[in-house]
Amino acid sequence: MLKHLKLTNIGPADTELEFGKRLNLITGDNGLGKSFLMDIAWWSMTRKWPAEINPKLTSGKKALPRGDGDAKIDFSFTGKSRSVEYISTYARRDEAWTGQQGRPANPGLVIYAMADGGFAVWDPARNYWRTQGGVDVQDRPSAYVFSPTEVWDGLPGTEGNWLCNGLIRDWAGWQKESGTAFKNLCAVLDVLSPDTAEKLLPGELTRISLDDVRDMPTVRMPYGKDVAVMHASSGMRRVIALAYFLVWCWEEHQKAAKLLSEPTTNQVVFLIDEVESHLHPKWQRRIIPALLNVTQSLIAGAEVQLLAVTHSPLVMASVEPRFDEAVDAWFDLDLVAAQSGQQPTVEFKKRPFVRLGDASRWLMSEAFDLGSARSLESELVLQEAAEILSEQEIDHAKAKALDARLRGLLGDTDPFWIRWRYVGEKQGWLR
Repeated sequence: MLKHLKLTNIGPADTELEFGKRLNLITGDNGLGKSFLMDIAWWSMTRKWPAEINPKLTSGKKALPRGDGDAKIDFSFTGKSRSVEYISTYARRDEAWTGQQGRPANPGLVIYAMADGGFAVWDPARNYWRTQGGVDVQDRPSAYVFSPTEVWDGLPGTEGNWLCNGLIRDWAGWQKESGTAFKNLCAVLDVLSPDTAEKLLPGELTRISLDDVRDMPTVRMPYGKDVAVMHASSGMRRVIALAYFLVWCWEEHQKAAKLLSEPTTNQVVFLIDEVESHLHPKWQRRIIPALLNVTQSLIAGAEVQLLAVTHSPLVMASVEPRFDEAVDAWFDLDLVAAQSGQQPTVEFKKRPFVRLGDASRWLMSEAFDLGSARSLESELVLQEAAEILSEQEIDHAKAKALDARLRGLLGDTDPFWIRWRYVGEKQGWLR
Protein backbone atom coordinates (compact mmCIF):
# COMPACT_ATOMS: atom_id res chain seq x y z
CA MET A 1 0.00 0.00 0.00
CA LEU A 2 1.31 3.43 -0.95
CA LYS A 3 1.52 5.45 2.26
CA HIS A 4 3.33 8.71 1.68
CA LEU A 5 4.53 10.85 -1.22
CA LYS A 6 6.50 14.09 -1.13
CA LEU A 7 7.56 15.97 -4.26
CA THR A 8 10.26 18.66 -4.28
CA ASN A 9 10.96 20.70 -7.42
CA ILE A 10 8.94 18.33 -9.57
CA GLY A 11 5.48 18.73 -11.07
CA PRO A 12 3.34 21.89 -10.92
CA ALA A 13 4.03 22.43 -7.21
CA ASP A 14 5.81 20.93 -4.22
CA THR A 15 3.42 18.72 -2.31
CA GLU A 16 3.21 16.10 0.42
CA LEU A 17 0.46 13.47 0.65
CA GLU A 18 -0.59 10.81 3.13
CA PHE A 19 -2.70 8.22 1.32
CA GLY A 20 -5.67 6.30 2.68
CA LYS A 21 -5.30 2.54 3.03
CA ARG A 22 -8.32 1.74 0.83
CA LEU A 23 -9.78 4.45 -1.44
CA ASN A 24 -8.07 7.64 -2.64
CA LEU A 25 -9.96 10.05 -4.91
CA ILE A 26 -8.14 12.80 -6.82
CA THR A 27 -9.98 15.76 -8.36
CA GLY A 28 -8.86 18.99 -10.01
CA ASP A 29 -8.89 20.98 -13.22
CA ASN A 30 -7.18 19.86 -16.41
CA GLY A 31 -3.45 20.50 -16.60
CA LEU A 32 -2.79 20.66 -12.86
CA GLY A 33 -1.03 17.29 -12.55
CA LYS A 34 -3.52 14.51 -11.76
CA SER A 35 -2.22 12.07 -14.39
CA PHE A 36 1.31 13.12 -13.52
CA LEU A 37 0.63 12.14 -9.92
CA MET A 38 -0.57 8.69 -11.05
CA ASP A 39 2.66 8.20 -13.03
CA ILE A 40 4.66 9.18 -9.93
CA ALA A 41 2.68 6.70 -7.81
CA TRP A 42 3.37 3.93 -10.36
CA TRP A 43 7.08 4.80 -10.50
CA SER A 44 7.37 4.92 -6.71
CA MET A 45 6.32 1.28 -6.44
CA THR A 46 7.95 -0.10 -9.60
CA ARG A 47 10.93 2.23 -10.20
CA LYS A 48 10.18 2.39 -13.93
CA TRP A 49 8.23 4.98 -15.94
CA PRO A 50 5.51 3.43 -18.14
CA ALA A 51 6.89 4.89 -21.39
CA GLU A 52 10.40 3.80 -20.40
CA ILE A 53 9.22 0.18 -20.66
CA ASN A 54 6.93 0.66 -23.66
CA PRO A 55 7.99 3.55 -25.95
CA LYS A 56 4.71 3.20 -27.90
CA LEU A 57 2.93 5.10 -25.12
CA THR A 58 2.19 8.77 -25.66
CA SER A 59 2.00 9.40 -21.89
CA GLY A 60 3.81 8.08 -18.83
CA LYS A 61 7.11 9.75 -19.71
CA LYS A 62 9.93 10.28 -17.22
CA ALA A 63 9.31 13.18 -14.83
CA LEU A 64 11.79 16.07 -14.96
CA PRO A 65 12.70 18.80 -12.45
CA ARG A 66 10.52 21.89 -12.53
CA GLY A 67 13.46 24.29 -12.22
CA ASP A 68 17.05 24.67 -11.06
CA GLY A 69 18.27 22.98 -7.90
CA ASP A 70 17.71 19.56 -6.40
CA ALA A 71 14.62 17.59 -7.35
CA LYS A 72 13.42 14.82 -5.03
CA ILE A 73 10.74 12.15 -4.84
CA ASP A 74 10.25 10.97 -1.27
CA PHE A 75 7.86 8.04 -0.87
CA SER A 76 6.97 5.15 1.38
CA PHE A 77 4.82 2.06 1.01
CA THR A 78 4.00 -1.13 2.84
CA GLY A 79 6.09 -3.91 1.36
CA LYS A 80 5.56 -7.65 1.57
CA SER A 81 7.30 -7.92 4.92
CA ARG A 82 7.83 -4.35 6.16
CA SER A 83 7.24 -0.68 5.52
CA VAL A 84 9.92 0.99 3.41
CA GLU A 85 10.84 4.59 2.67
CA TYR A 86 12.95 5.93 -0.17
CA ILE A 87 14.28 9.30 -1.26
CA SER A 88 15.20 9.54 -4.92
CA THR A 89 17.04 12.53 -6.39
CA TYR A 90 17.38 13.52 -10.02
CA ALA A 91 20.90 13.14 -11.43
CA ARG A 92 20.99 15.71 -14.21
CA ARG A 93 24.11 14.39 -15.95
CA ASP A 94 22.70 10.86 -15.98
CA GLU A 95 19.18 12.09 -16.77
CA ALA A 96 17.89 9.56 -14.28
CA TRP A 97 16.29 9.25 -10.86
CA THR A 98 18.67 7.67 -8.38
CA GLY A 99 17.72 5.22 -5.66
CA GLN A 100 19.09 2.74 -3.18
CA GLN A 101 21.25 -0.01 -4.59
CA GLY A 102 20.12 -3.63 -4.69
CA ARG A 103 16.77 -5.36 -4.58
CA PRO A 104 13.87 -2.94 -3.98
CA ALA A 105 10.97 -3.73 -1.67
CA ASN A 106 8.02 -5.76 -2.93
CA PRO A 107 4.82 -3.61 -3.08
CA GLY A 108 2.54 -6.48 -4.11
CA LEU A 109 0.51 -6.54 -7.32
CA VAL A 110 0.38 -3.04 -8.88
CA ILE A 111 -2.13 -2.40 -11.69
CA TYR A 112 -2.38 0.87 -13.62
CA ALA A 113 -5.27 1.73 -15.98
CA MET A 114 -4.25 4.80 -17.98
CA ALA A 115 -6.62 7.43 -19.34
CA ASP A 116 -5.92 6.60 -23.00
CA GLY A 117 -6.82 2.92 -22.67
CA GLY A 118 -3.32 1.64 -21.97
CA PHE A 119 -2.59 -0.61 -19.00
CA ALA A 120 0.41 -1.62 -16.92
CA VAL A 121 1.05 -4.25 -14.26
CA TRP A 122 3.92 -5.04 -11.94
CA ASP A 123 3.65 -8.63 -10.72
CA PRO A 124 5.81 -9.74 -7.77
CA ALA A 125 5.89 -13.29 -9.14
CA ARG A 126 6.90 -12.33 -12.68
CA ASN A 127 8.72 -9.00 -12.39
CA TYR A 128 10.57 -9.15 -9.07
CA TRP A 129 14.30 -9.72 -8.93
CA ARG A 130 15.45 -13.32 -8.56
CA THR A 131 18.37 -14.67 -6.55
CA GLN A 132 21.10 -16.55 -8.41
CA GLY A 133 24.07 -17.94 -6.54
CA GLY A 134 23.25 -15.80 -3.53
CA VAL A 135 23.23 -12.64 -5.66
CA ASP A 136 20.15 -10.56 -6.53
CA VAL A 137 19.72 -10.48 -10.31
CA GLN A 138 17.36 -8.19 -12.24
CA ASP A 139 16.86 -10.20 -15.43
CA ARG A 140 13.07 -10.36 -15.52
CA PRO A 141 10.86 -7.84 -17.33
CA SER A 142 10.63 -4.61 -15.32
CA ALA A 143 6.83 -4.65 -15.73
CA TYR A 144 4.24 -5.36 -18.41
CA VAL A 145 3.10 -2.13 -20.06
CA PHE A 146 0.45 -2.18 -22.81
CA SER A 147 -0.50 0.42 -25.38
CA PRO A 148 -4.27 0.58 -25.99
CA THR A 149 -3.91 -1.64 -29.09
CA GLU A 150 -1.76 -4.21 -27.27
CA VAL A 151 -4.43 -4.69 -24.60
CA TRP A 152 -6.66 -6.12 -27.34
CA ASP A 153 -4.17 -7.70 -29.75
CA GLY A 154 -1.45 -8.90 -27.38
CA LEU A 155 1.91 -7.79 -25.98
CA PRO A 156 4.93 -9.18 -27.87
CA GLY A 157 8.23 -9.89 -26.15
CA THR A 158 11.67 -8.96 -27.45
CA GLU A 159 12.60 -12.49 -28.54
CA GLY A 160 9.63 -13.39 -30.71
CA ASN A 161 7.62 -14.57 -27.70
CA TRP A 162 4.26 -13.33 -26.42
CA LEU A 163 4.05 -11.79 -22.94
CA CYS A 164 0.26 -11.58 -23.25
CA ASN A 165 -2.13 -12.98 -25.86
CA GLY A 166 -4.41 -9.96 -25.59
CA LEU A 167 -8.09 -9.66 -24.83
CA ILE A 168 -9.37 -11.12 -28.11
CA ARG A 169 -7.33 -14.34 -28.05
CA ASP A 170 -7.50 -14.86 -24.29
CA TRP A 171 -11.25 -14.31 -24.05
CA ALA A 172 -11.87 -16.70 -26.96
CA GLY A 173 -9.58 -19.32 -25.44
CA TRP A 174 -11.11 -18.99 -21.98
CA GLN A 175 -14.61 -19.25 -23.42
CA LYS A 176 -13.75 -22.45 -25.31
CA GLU A 177 -12.19 -23.98 -22.19
CA SER A 178 -15.08 -22.80 -19.99
CA GLY A 179 -12.78 -22.98 -16.98
CA THR A 180 -12.04 -20.80 -13.98
CA ALA A 181 -10.69 -17.88 -16.02
CA PHE A 182 -13.89 -17.57 -18.05
CA LYS A 183 -16.05 -17.91 -14.94
CA ASN A 184 -14.04 -15.13 -13.30
CA LEU A 185 -14.38 -12.96 -16.41
CA CYS A 186 -18.16 -13.46 -16.44
CA ALA A 187 -18.34 -12.65 -12.73
CA VAL A 188 -16.28 -9.47 -13.12
CA LEU A 189 -18.33 -8.33 -16.12
CA ASP A 190 -21.50 -8.93 -14.12
CA VAL A 191 -20.32 -6.75 -11.21
CA LEU A 192 -19.08 -3.99 -13.54
CA SER A 193 -22.37 -3.87 -15.49
CA PRO A 194 -24.21 -0.51 -15.55
CA ASP A 195 -27.34 -1.91 -13.86
CA THR A 196 -29.33 -5.10 -13.32
CA ALA A 197 -31.33 -4.57 -16.52
CA GLU A 198 -28.22 -4.18 -18.71
CA LYS A 199 -25.86 -6.96 -17.75
CA LEU A 200 -22.57 -7.41 -19.60
CA LEU A 201 -22.88 -10.99 -20.83
CA PRO A 202 -20.52 -12.83 -23.21
CA GLY A 203 -22.20 -13.91 -26.45
CA GLU A 204 -21.17 -16.52 -29.00
CA LEU A 205 -17.73 -16.32 -30.61
CA THR A 206 -17.79 -15.01 -34.17
CA ARG A 207 -15.64 -13.90 -37.12
CA ILE A 208 -15.62 -10.33 -38.39
CA SER A 209 -13.45 -10.55 -41.51
CA LEU A 210 -12.21 -12.95 -44.19
CA ASP A 211 -8.72 -11.65 -43.44
CA ASP A 212 -8.84 -12.12 -39.65
CA VAL A 213 -8.87 -15.77 -38.55
CA ARG A 214 -9.25 -14.98 -34.86
CA ASP A 215 -12.41 -16.06 -33.08
CA MET A 216 -13.88 -12.76 -31.95
CA PRO A 217 -15.58 -12.46 -28.54
CA THR A 218 -18.98 -10.80 -28.45
CA VAL A 219 -21.20 -9.20 -25.83
CA ARG A 220 -24.92 -9.86 -25.73
CA MET A 221 -26.74 -6.56 -25.98
CA PRO A 222 -29.93 -5.75 -24.00
CA TYR A 223 -31.88 -6.00 -27.26
CA GLY A 224 -30.79 -9.63 -27.71
CA LYS A 225 -28.10 -9.32 -30.41
CA ASP A 226 -24.45 -10.35 -30.08
CA VAL A 227 -22.00 -7.58 -30.97
CA ALA A 228 -18.26 -8.16 -31.46
CA VAL A 229 -16.27 -6.55 -28.66
CA MET A 230 -14.33 -4.52 -31.24
CA HIS A 231 -17.62 -2.99 -32.39
CA ALA A 232 -18.98 -2.26 -28.91
CA SER A 233 -19.36 1.32 -27.66
CA SER A 234 -16.40 3.22 -26.18
CA GLY A 235 -17.86 2.87 -22.68
CA MET A 236 -18.37 -0.88 -23.08
CA ARG A 237 -14.84 -1.35 -24.45
CA ARG A 238 -13.43 0.59 -21.51
CA VAL A 239 -15.19 -1.62 -18.96
CA ILE A 240 -14.54 -4.83 -20.94
CA ALA A 241 -10.82 -3.98 -21.03
CA LEU A 242 -10.85 -3.28 -17.27
CA ALA A 243 -12.56 -6.61 -16.59
CA TYR A 244 -10.20 -8.56 -18.84
CA PHE A 245 -7.06 -6.95 -17.46
CA LEU A 246 -8.04 -7.59 -13.85
CA VAL A 247 -8.74 -11.25 -14.59
CA TRP A 248 -5.62 -11.67 -16.73
CA CYS A 249 -3.36 -10.10 -14.07
CA TRP A 250 -4.73 -12.36 -11.35
CA GLU A 251 -4.74 -15.53 -13.49
CA GLU A 252 -1.14 -15.04 -14.57
CA HIS A 253 -0.03 -14.12 -11.06
CA GLN A 254 -1.56 -17.31 -9.66
CA LYS A 255 0.10 -19.44 -12.34
CA ALA A 256 3.49 -17.79 -11.81
CA ALA A 257 3.24 -18.15 -8.02
CA LYS A 258 2.39 -21.84 -8.41
CA LEU A 259 5.34 -22.34 -10.76
CA LEU A 260 7.62 -20.73 -8.16
CA SER A 261 5.95 -22.64 -5.31
CA GLU A 262 5.24 -19.33 -3.57
CA PRO A 263 2.05 -17.92 -2.02
CA THR A 264 0.06 -15.37 -4.01
CA THR A 265 0.36 -11.73 -3.03
CA ASN A 266 -1.72 -10.32 -0.20
CA GLN A 267 -1.53 -6.71 -1.45
CA VAL A 268 -3.02 -5.07 -4.55
CA VAL A 269 -2.66 -1.41 -5.53
CA PHE A 270 -4.96 -0.34 -8.37
CA LEU A 271 -4.33 3.02 -10.07
CA ILE A 272 -7.01 4.23 -12.49
CA ASP A 273 -6.89 7.54 -14.35
CA GLU A 274 -10.17 9.20 -15.42
CA VAL A 275 -12.24 6.38 -14.00
CA GLU A 276 -15.44 7.70 -15.61
CA SER A 277 -13.95 7.91 -19.13
CA HIS A 278 -16.61 7.20 -21.83
CA LEU A 279 -19.14 6.05 -19.21
CA HIS A 280 -22.84 6.98 -19.13
CA PRO A 281 -23.94 8.68 -15.87
CA LYS A 282 -25.65 5.52 -14.59
CA TRP A 283 -22.32 3.71 -15.05
CA GLN A 284 -20.37 6.55 -13.42
CA ARG A 285 -22.54 6.14 -10.34
CA ARG A 286 -21.57 2.48 -9.99
CA ILE A 287 -17.98 2.22 -11.18
CA ILE A 288 -15.99 2.93 -7.97
CA PRO A 289 -18.07 0.71 -5.64
CA ALA A 290 -18.02 -2.00 -8.34
CA LEU A 291 -14.23 -1.85 -8.76
CA LEU A 292 -13.69 -2.11 -5.00
CA ASN A 293 -16.12 -5.02 -4.73
CA VAL A 294 -14.83 -6.94 -7.73
CA THR A 295 -11.14 -6.55 -6.85
CA GLN A 296 -11.72 -7.67 -3.28
CA SER A 297 -13.83 -10.67 -4.37
CA LEU A 298 -11.57 -11.73 -7.26
CA ILE A 299 -8.42 -11.50 -5.15
CA ALA A 300 -9.92 -12.87 -1.96
CA GLY A 301 -8.03 -12.20 1.25
CA ALA A 302 -5.81 -9.45 -0.18
CA GLU A 303 -5.71 -5.84 0.96
CA VAL A 304 -6.79 -3.61 -1.92
CA GLN A 305 -5.88 0.06 -2.30
CA LEU A 306 -7.51 2.11 -5.07
CA LEU A 307 -6.22 5.46 -6.36
CA ALA A 308 -8.68 7.02 -8.81
CA VAL A 309 -8.65 10.30 -10.73
CA THR A 310 -12.08 11.70 -11.60
CA HIS A 311 -13.80 14.72 -13.13
CA SER A 312 -17.26 13.35 -12.36
CA PRO A 313 -19.59 14.69 -9.64
CA LEU A 314 -21.55 11.42 -9.91
CA VAL A 315 -18.42 9.46 -9.00
CA MET A 316 -17.97 11.63 -5.91
CA ALA A 317 -21.63 11.21 -4.94
CA SER A 318 -21.44 7.44 -5.51
CA VAL A 319 -18.84 6.87 -2.79
CA GLU A 320 -20.76 8.72 -0.06
CA PRO A 321 -22.38 5.58 1.45
CA ARG A 322 -19.04 3.83 1.96
CA PHE A 323 -16.47 6.62 2.39
CA ASP A 324 -14.62 6.11 5.68
CA GLU A 325 -12.19 8.82 6.83
CA ALA A 326 -10.16 6.17 8.67
CA VAL A 327 -9.15 4.34 5.47
CA ASP A 328 -10.17 6.68 2.60
CA ALA A 329 -8.97 10.09 1.42
CA TRP A 330 -9.90 12.81 -1.06
CA PHE A 331 -7.25 15.05 -2.62
CA ASP A 332 -7.97 18.14 -4.71
CA LEU A 333 -5.79 20.20 -7.05
CA ASP A 334 -6.59 23.89 -7.47
CA LEU A 335 -5.14 26.86 -9.33
CA VAL A 336 -4.84 29.59 -6.71
CA ALA A 337 -4.92 33.22 -7.81
CA ALA A 338 -1.87 35.22 -6.76
CA GLN A 339 -1.41 38.85 -5.81
CA SER A 340 -1.16 41.44 -8.55
CA GLY A 341 1.83 40.90 -10.84
CA GLN A 342 2.49 37.33 -9.72
CA GLN A 343 1.72 34.01 -11.37
CA PRO A 344 -1.07 31.78 -10.01
CA THR A 345 0.11 28.71 -8.12
CA VAL A 346 -1.06 25.11 -7.99
CA GLU A 347 -2.20 23.89 -4.59
CA PHE A 348 -2.70 20.24 -3.63
CA LYS A 349 -4.89 19.65 -0.57
CA LYS A 350 -6.34 16.74 1.30
CA ARG A 351 -9.92 17.84 1.84
CA PRO A 352 -12.44 16.64 4.41
CA PHE A 353 -15.06 14.49 2.71
CA VAL A 354 -18.55 15.89 3.31
CA ARG A 355 -21.66 14.06 2.09
CA LEU A 356 -23.40 16.51 -0.23
CA GLY A 357 -26.01 14.06 -1.51
CA ASP A 358 -26.82 15.59 -4.88
CA ALA A 359 -24.42 15.47 -7.84
CA SER A 360 -25.20 19.12 -8.65
CA ARG A 361 -23.97 20.10 -5.18
CA TRP A 362 -20.72 18.26 -5.91
CA LEU A 363 -20.37 20.35 -9.10
CA MET A 364 -20.46 23.48 -6.94
CA SER A 365 -18.17 22.04 -4.27
CA GLU A 366 -14.41 22.47 -3.88
CA ALA A 367 -13.99 19.39 -6.08
CA PHE A 368 -15.13 21.16 -9.27
CA ASP A 369 -15.49 24.84 -8.28
CA LEU A 370 -18.45 25.72 -10.52
CA GLY A 371 -20.72 28.62 -9.64
CA SER A 372 -23.81 26.58 -10.47
CA ALA A 373 -24.91 23.37 -12.15
CA ARG A 374 -26.62 25.35 -14.93
CA SER A 375 -25.48 26.49 -18.37
CA LEU A 376 -22.95 29.31 -18.27
CA GLU A 377 -25.48 31.70 -19.85
CA SER A 378 -28.09 30.89 -17.21
CA GLU A 379 -25.58 31.28 -14.42
CA LEU A 380 -24.55 34.76 -15.58
CA VAL A 381 -28.14 35.98 -16.02
CA LEU A 382 -29.16 34.60 -12.63
CA GLN A 383 -26.27 36.46 -11.04
CA GLU A 384 -27.63 39.68 -12.56
CA ALA A 385 -31.12 38.81 -11.34
CA ALA A 386 -29.85 38.14 -7.82
CA GLU A 387 -28.13 41.54 -7.78
CA ILE A 388 -31.36 43.28 -8.85
CA LEU A 389 -33.39 41.46 -6.19
CA SER A 390 -30.96 42.61 -3.51
CA GLU A 391 -31.39 46.29 -4.40
CA GLN A 392 -33.61 48.51 -2.27
CA GLU A 393 -35.11 50.25 -5.30
CA ILE A 394 -35.40 48.22 -8.48
CA ASP A 395 -35.19 49.81 -11.92
CA HIS A 396 -38.41 48.55 -13.55
CA ALA A 397 -37.16 48.84 -17.14
CA LYS A 398 -33.99 46.94 -16.31
CA ALA A 399 -35.99 44.27 -14.46
CA LYS A 400 -38.39 43.79 -17.39
CA ALA A 401 -35.50 43.42 -19.85
CA LEU A 402 -33.90 40.86 -17.57
CA ASP A 403 -37.24 39.05 -17.24
CA ALA A 404 -37.31 38.60 -21.02
CA ARG A 405 -33.80 37.14 -20.98
CA LEU A 406 -34.72 34.79 -18.15
CA ARG A 407 -37.72 33.50 -20.11
CA GLY A 408 -35.39 32.54 -22.94
CA LEU A 409 -33.10 30.56 -20.63
CA LEU A 410 -35.15 29.05 -17.80
CA GLY A 411 -37.83 26.39 -17.98
CA ASP A 412 -41.37 27.13 -16.81
CA THR A 413 -40.93 25.05 -13.64
CA ASP A 414 -37.55 26.45 -12.63
CA PRO A 415 -37.57 27.14 -8.85
CA PHE A 416 -36.04 30.58 -9.39
CA TRP A 417 -39.36 31.85 -10.80
CA ILE A 418 -41.04 31.64 -7.38
CA ARG A 419 -38.83 34.30 -5.85
CA TRP A 420 -38.57 36.37 -9.04
CA ARG A 421 -42.32 36.56 -9.61
CA TYR A 422 -43.07 37.24 -5.95
CA VAL A 423 -40.75 40.26 -5.88
CA GLY A 424 -41.80 41.41 -9.35
CA GLU A 425 -45.51 41.39 -8.56
CA LYS A 426 -44.92 43.06 -5.23
CA GLN A 427 -42.77 45.80 -6.83
CA GLY A 428 -45.17 46.23 -9.73
CA TRP A 429 -42.90 45.48 -12.69
CA LEU A 430 -44.54 42.08 -13.22
CA ARG A 431 -48.31 41.82 -13.64
